[in-house]
Amino acid sequence: MIMKTIPLHPKFGVIIDGINLDDVTNNNLYPEIRDLFEKHSSILFKDQEFSEETHIKFASLFGPLENREAMAKNSYVKFELPKVSNEDADGTVFSENDMRTLELKANMLWHTDSTFLPIPALANIIAAKTVPSSGGQTELASTRIALNELPKNILEKIKNKKFFHSFMQSRKKIDEELAKSHKISRWKPQEWDSIIKNPVTGAESIYIASHVYQIEGMSEKDSEKVIKDIICFATQDKYVYSHDWEVGDVLIWDERSILHRGRPWSYTEPRTLASICVSLTEKDGVPNIPTLLNIKKAEVEY
Repeated sequence: MIMKTIPLHPKFGVIIDGINLDDVTNNNLYPEIRDLFEKHSSILFKDQEFSEETHIKFASLFGPLENREAMAKNSYVKFELPKVSNEDADGTVFSENDMRTLELKANMLWHTDSTFLPIPALANIIAAKTVPSSGGQTELASTRIALNELPKNILEKIKNKKFFHSFMQSRKKIDEELAKSHKISRWKPQEWDSIIKNPVTGAESIYIASHVYQIEGMSEKDSEKVIKDIICFATQDKYVYSHDWEVGDVLIWDERSILHRGRPWSYTEPRTLASICVSLTEKDGVPNIPTLLNIKKAEVEY
């Protein structure tokens, strides 16, 4: 099937029209969707009902669902669909100084999900459930495009190097106490190649995030400047797609080649996005991906 698409941004991403994600299975529509994901790095679907059941079923086609509690314990923990939200189950909105709101503000730094985990993410599949009257956009920028156009003097500083990632690094930029919380500090630093190759298309991208605190062979101080220069270059206005959420939107991006961030809104208004990250596997082009030794596939409940 040839899907009808229009560009999401002039340099990356597509909008797929006329598809009901309830109908997608491993043999029906998914192969075409996965091909577009590999080639274009992000996909937007509009006007989707997208129940929790469909969300989990659809995300599972891409790979193992990221379950941080199971990863932290390296043992079975039932999967629960994560929410990016400033409201409790009863609809109460968090105050602006609540630690949970500060964590949402940390998502407003340009980042790649889960690079601080022992098993990072392949994709984020995110759906709008409650949107504020204004603000609260999600912005995307392609590190594949950035690498193609990156000044040579910067490229030489990161070529064939490792980046060191820590969850505490990004969170302490927002609040020192947030960074010290067990939920954040329990993850030890990880190191990944600075440039990775998509095994399907052969395209390379910069594997960077606000979690990066050091470049192999450089001091933290010198690293900080290079990291800032790369992220600033990659997120110039001409490279950025800004998405205004509407209920029924489902947005997918490739964590190997897309930086993203949230934008502010009035925190007196609720905003809830349902977000599932899919974990990388050894076939996805990032070297040295481990497995969860104690979790058998048959035990994982989705």
